[in-house]
Amino acid sequence: QKGNSVAAFVASLNSSYTKWYSKAVIQGKREEIVNGLCSSFTAAVTRFHRENGRFPDSIIIYRDGVGDGQLSLCSGHEIPQLEAACKRAFTDFAVKITFIIVQKRINTRYFAMNRSSIDNPPPGTIVDDCITRSKMYDFYLVSQTVHQGTVTPSHYIVLRDDAKYSPDIIQRLTYKLCFMYYNWPGTIRIPACCQYAHKMAYLIGQSIRRATSEELSDRLFYL
Repeated sequence: QKGNSVAAFVASLNSSYTKWYSKAVIQGKREEIVNGLCSSFTAAVTRFHRENGRFPDSIIIYRDGVGDGQLSLCSGHEIPQLEAACKRAFTDFAVKITFIIVQKRINTRYFAMNRSSIDNPPPGTIVDDCITRSKMYDFYLVSQTVHQGTVTPSHYIVLRDDAKYSPDIIQRLTYKLCFMYYNWPGTIRIPACCQYAHKMAYLIGQSIRRATSEELSDRLFYL
């Protein structure tokens, strides 16, 4: 839309990850994307409090669309802005943020030795040691089965973990969220919340080109 971009934010509202809150913000040409994310973030926390009668114990954010060159911008600018926005909006809520970068466009490939043949690794394969980055808390996850060609893993970088989750919890949650996309009976390559945000951003940016009604925020209308 002539230089304007769309920031889409999708948040789960219940413990089974079946109810979602969606919000999209159309950014101006010189407006920082973090501004739209902060307003969406506080709106999602408000909706969670309205639905459940309490604030969430901790918040896990999967942030897509960030390359290696923008990691320092995320950790030094975006995460503190989200935290500050939450403190301004809610005086009695001490937010715990776990911030995870999702990277799909990678060249890394893994193979599994099956006796004398080499196959794709099975879904649920995690690589988090030896051949990952030495100075980062990261892991690779193969969440799909492909019947043609080589499967591409997704790369996850944990930039911040206030709740001090063990790697096993974050890896299991990430894999299980790949099952929660309504439009596909199996697993998808990234967590469902990221795919929902992709779908919403594409619909708003290509077709609707304006902010949607708040009444649609708890419906997956973009599927």
